[in-house]
Amino acid sequence: MKKTTGTDRSITRSWRPATQAVRGGTWRSEHGETSEALFLSSGFTYDDAQTVADRFTGEAQGMTYSRLQNPTVAMLEERIALLEGADACRAQASGMAAMTTALLCQLSAGDHIVGARAAFGSCRWLLDSLLPRFGIETSVIDATDSAAWEAAIRPNTKVFFFETPANPTLDVVDLEYVCGLARAHGITSVVDNAFATSALQRPLDFGADVVAYSATKLMDGQGRVLAGAVCGSDQFINEVLLPFQRNTGPNLSPFNAWVVLKGLETLDLRARRQSENALAVGRFVESRMDQAGGLIMHPGLPSHPQHDLALRQMAMTGPIFAFDVGSRARAFAVLDALELVDISNNIGDARSLLCHPASTTHANMGDEARAEMGITEGMLRINIGLEDPLDVIDDLARAFDRAGI
Repeated sequence: MKKTTGTDRSITRSWRPATQAVRGGTWRSEHGETSEALFLSSGFTYDDAQTVADRFTGEAQGMTYSRLQNPTVAMLEERIALLEGADACRAQASGMAAMTTALLCQLSAGDHIVGARAAFGSCRWLLDSLLPRFGIETSVIDATDSAAWEAAIRPNTKVFFFETPANPTLDVVDLEYVCGLARAHGITSVVDNAFATSALQRPLDFGADVVAYSATKLMDGQGRVLAGAVCGSDQFINEVLLPFQRNTGPNLSPFNAWVVLKGLETLDLRARRQSENALAVGRFVESRMDQAGGLIMHPGLPSHPQHDLALRQMAMTGPIFAFDVGSRARAFAVLDALELVDISNNIGDARSLLCHPASTTHANMGDEARAEMGITEGMLRINIGLEDPLDVIDDLARAFDRAGI
C-alpha cells in the first residue's frame, strides 16, 4: 500500500472538514486508484516468519487479520476520526455493536452507569436488561435535567451514556455541562451522535470522552449497509476498547466500510440540505398540529424547549423530528395515506421516511417504559430526505386530510 497525504496526520488535521470527508485516510495501492480500494480478504501473507511475529507483538506495522485490521476499514476509521476531531476510531458491525462495545469494554460487575431515559429502544435495552444481567448497576434519568445527572452520581459511577438529540423524542442534552460534570468526577461520557454526526455536532468539542455512531444512518445516508463506529482518545480506543473488540469480534466488513466511505464524501452536503428541508417541513407540520391540537418535537423550531441549546451546540438541527397526532388510530391513518413518503423505521436516508415508534423501534419496551420516555401512541417520527420539501409537504397535507387531522 502506498501512503498518501490522506494518511499524514500533520497534513490532514489542517484540512477543513469538507476536504477530510473526501480525502482523509486514503491509501493507494501500486495501481494508483482514485477511489479507495476494496480489500475483500480475511487474512494476509508475510515475506518471512519474523515479520509476522513482529506484527503480532506490535513491534512492526502491518496487517495481520481482518478481525484486527483491514485496509479498507482502516481508511474509514481514519476518516471518521478526522471528522470527529478524535485521536482514533474503531468501526463496528452496526450501530448497536458500537453502543454495546463502547459500554461493555469499560464496565465490570459492581460498576454503575447513568443513562438517559429517552433513547433508541435497543439502547434502553442495554441499560434496562443487558448490563444488570452482568452485575452492572444502572440509573435512568431525564437527561434534559442537568441537576439530575449530579444527583445520580454514586461512588461507583463509571459512565454517563446519552443521545442528543434523542431518539425519538428529540430531547437535547447540555453537552458542555454534562460532559464537564463527568470529567470532574472521573466518569467517562459516552455520547450517541447518530442524529447529527460530526457534520452538525462534534461532542468532543464540548468535552465528551467517547462518541459512538450508527453509521448506518446519515454516514451511509442511502439505506444500503449496516455500520457503526466508536471514537475517542488513543488510550481509550487502543487500550480499553480494542482488546474487547479483538476478542469478541463485532467487526465491520470491508464492503460495508467502502460503502460508508463513499457516503462520507457527501455527508456534509446531505446533512445540511436535509436539515434545511426538515425545517421547512417542520414549520408546515407545526401549523397543522397547532390547528389540530397536536404536538411537534423539532429542535430547530422556537417551540422546542431546548431550542436555544440546540442552536448553541449544533450547526443545524438535523433531518429528524417527531410529532403527535393524538392516537394510534390517527397515526396509522396518516401512515396508510402516504403516497410519496415511505413507511420505514430507518433514519438518515436520502429518502423521506415516517414511522410509528410505539409499534416499531420501541415496541418491545412495554407501555410503562414508553410512557416514561414520552413515547405516546400518537407519536410519529419523520426523517426528511433530499426530495423537494414542497412535495413532502403536499404528501403530508394529503395524509393529514385523509386522516381527519
